[in-house]
Amino acid sequence: MPRKNDYKVQGLDCAEEVAILRREVGGLPGVIDLEFDVVNARMSVEFDPDATSSEQIVAAVDATGMAAVPWELRARRSDAGLWERHGRLLMAAAGGAFLLSGFVTHCVLAGGAMAALAGGRDGADFPMAVLVQYAASVMFGGWYVAPKAAWALRRLRPDMNLLMIVAVIGAMLIGEWFEAATVAFLFATALLLEHWSVERARNAIGALLDLSPPTARVLHAEAGGAHAHEMPVGDVAVGSTIVVRPGERIPLDGVVTRGESSVNQAPITGESMPVAKAPGDEVHAGTINHDGALEFRTTRGASDTTLARIIHMVENAQARRARSQQWVDRFAVWYTPAMMAAAVLVAVVPPLAAGASWAVWFYRALVLLVIACPCALVISTPVAIVSALTASARAGVLVKGGAYLEAAGRLKALALDKTGTLTCGRAEVQTLVPLDGHTEAELLARAAALEAHSEHPLARAIRRKARAAGVRAPAAETFRALKGRGAEAVIGGRAFWIGSHRLMHEKGQETEAIHARALELEDAGHTVVAVGNDTHVCGLISVADSLRDGVGDVIRAVKRAGVRRVIMLTGDNEGTARAIAAEAGVDEFRCELLPEDKVEAVGRLVRQHKHVAMVGDGINDAPAMAAATFGIAMGAMGTDAALETADVALMSDDLSRLPWLIGHSRRTLRVIKQNIGFALALKLVFILLTLAGAASLWMAIAADTGATLAVVFNSLRLLGGRRTPGGRPASQ
Repeated sequence: MPRKNDYKVQGLDCAEEVAILRREVGGLPGVIDLEFDVVNARMSVEFDPDATSSEQIVAAVDATGMAAVPWELRARRSDAGLWERHGRLLMAAAGGAFLLSGFVTHCVLAGGAMAALAGGRDGADFPMAVLVQYAASVMFGGWYVAPKAAWALRRLRPDMNLLMIVAVIGAMLIGEWFEAATVAFLFATALLLEHWSVERARNAIGALLDLSPPTARVLHAEAGGAHAHEMPVGDVAVGSTIVVRPGERIPLDGVVTRGESSVNQAPITGESMPVAKAPGDEVHAGTINHDGALEFRTTRGASDTTLARIIHMVENAQARRARSQQWVDRFAVWYTPAMMAAAVLVAVVPPLAAGASWAVWFYRALVLLVIACPCALVISTPVAIVSALTASARAGVLVKGGAYLEAAGRLKALALDKTGTLTCGRAEVQTLVPLDGHTEAELLARAAALEAHSEHPLARAIRRKARAAGVRAPAAETFRALKGRGAEAVIGGRAFWIGSHRLMHEKGQETEAIHARALELEDAGHTVVAVGNDTHVCGLISVADSLRDGVGDVIRAVKRAGVRRVIMLTGDNEGTARAIAAEAGVDEFRCELLPEDKVEAVGRLVRQHKHVAMVGDGINDAPAMAAATFGIAMGAMGTDAALETADVALMSDDLSRLPWLIGHSRRTLRVIKQNIGFALALKLVFILLTLAGAASLWMAIAADTGATLAVVFNSLRLLGGRRTPGGRPASQ
């Protein structure tokens, strides 16, 4: 039966290494599939254990000059040795030191810098002391490159490592020892910077791990009362009682059993304001307890918390690669061999065809090899994607892959569910209309008394309104339910009734004025509840699911971001749908829809606009979300189904994350295009300069190193400094 193992691969920093591993590990017998996560330096191998073993896979990786260990045995960065943590820096520094000392020595012996730079075409003008130092610089600069180049040469699979080694050896053969050492040092520096940039992106994801404390304070019942003991979160059993003091991070998911406090949920949801917590409320690992001690009962183990699932999804997001990343990977496969072939042609065609100098055109071929290095091109896209994904997670927007991040930037139409998305998802009293001399307080008191025993959503809304208004409901006697219409009871010795517009009509107490007012409320999308006694109607109460705060601003922001059509989908009647649509400012609405109707509606939008997102609760709207280009789940924190169903999960119920996501996605696309365009343009310019004889080896490697730096730092801009809709830095 096939097995799937993950490995930590030291030296896996860009797509070139991925190509090497695909050839070496993928060629082993029994290997079925390979997946790579460059940012986390992880390789996933699905293989037949009867045909190959984990030890053979590790050996195959080691043969390439990289090193692999099973993922579960990987060492934390703090446990790594000096060489593992700083080997690249030490080698690059040593190479630079010998390059500098060799040049200074040459300057002293040759009588000046210009004389040192001009001498040595055949190696005769280089004193032995200078040659030794330049050779040492080449050795240290190529320390990490040479093993990979040897592997590529043995298998006739040219890559950028072989390309660099050939250029360095060629420079030494024609006596350009200074340039050979310079190329080796600058290339080692470029690889060091590339490694650092990937490490920074890795550390940004690793910082999510630090959100949850390593230990928890667990209450144990003992003689003399309960006592708290510190223990690792991984050892805490589900159902244990945890104590969290003010200012501490909450270690696990659970439900509050004792105490009241406010909790900062920004690390998971991006919410700028703390959320009040009391017994019965959920708390989540990684959030911060503010001003009161809390006791809570754990509901999930350490590996299954909302935070743990978020970290797992962010780490795996690279598997769903963006289209631009896929294009760069395909481009790199043929680019390096093509450039090596071009260098050979540059070296031999002009001397053979036109009698040109072999030395001159051989040197130009070496320059072409150096500038052809695809490092800047292949590293910029994955760094940009993972930086953007991590910034999104910090802002409470969980995007499950680069493909969906790109899709958000191309969005043309947005479909939104009504209940729980555009609206709060809970019926609330909207309007009180007291009649016949009654006050609002009297109307609420009678209604609350009549609905005291009902669990209908309308009854709960009326009771909530009475409590909020400080109105105490009197006792109701001889209560009798009127099936499908309302209820009757005696209050203070007098009979009262409560019910629908239809019941009011049946009672014969509806005047033209009352009828007109009831119709006005119903046309606005409200459900009308009438309260009356045996002589008259005491008043009307309208109940409706209210629109979320700021929905209109969000819809306008989405349109400004370039979305052409915003459509509301709902199963409600046309009157309610029309009223909510008008208030929200959507372009159109579809009402009285069954789940299958929503799927059909979204499918039609995809055919019309191609790039369509569906926003829902991640459970009831799952079929429609699947029919869209990508689905967005609202309020997914702690909701397993929402996290698993959607391609994008808004961890809080904040719709303002939608325009933020679109803007963030488009900024990411701009950065990727800038990176690719700059890297290719610089290479084209230097290729032309090389053919014209205006570029040297050290100029080419300096330009390539500069390009790598530029695209990496441009990508890392996506990590920080951007503000979420609430005005809070996304990196908080």
